[in-house]
Amino acid sequence: MSGHNKWSKIKHKKAASDAKKSKLFSMHARVLTTVVKEANGDSQSPSVRAAVERAKKDSMPAENIERALKKGQGVDATSYRAVRFEAFGPGGAALIIDGLTDNNNRTSQEVKHIFTKLGLTLGAPGCAAWAFIKGKDGWEAQTPVELRDDDLDKLEKLVDALEEHEDIESVFTNVA
Repeated sequence: MSGHNKWSKIKHKKAASDAKKSKLFSMHARVLTTVVKEANGDSQSPSVRAAVERAKKDSMPAENIERALKKGQGVDATSYRAVRFEAFGPGGAALIIDGLTDNNNRTSQEVKHIFTKLGLTLGAPGCAAWAFIKGKDGWEAQTPVELRDDDLDKLEKLVDALEEHEDIESVFTNVA
């Protein structure tokens, strides 16, 4: 059987691992660029140092960190802004989707497309926030819901599709 050797399996695992690292490093680069820009180019500000530490914790190469910091200090640096989307998924599960983008219109259309492909619609700002409380590291479900297995599968597909998007940083649901 061709294609079923050990190297083939290793190659596929490495490709998946590299894709995850690439997305993670891209997210850290956007955060670093934004934080340095907000700090008026001061790479020693507490918020910048905290962002650098988070990037280092995720094993981001020092060269990539420096490049992101320099990009944020430049005059023509790309300006990223935080975006938040709210919606209800399968079975009435509430979702809060946070991200960073350089083009809000593009990102909102792409997120709407993800919902549309799965037969769902994106909600208006504030429609799902009532189901959460702002915790230290994100959003915690204030009113958790239980889903049937088929709705849980649909929600998993939705969350996976959202997390694969380059501008989306985190997805929070109120599923128990």
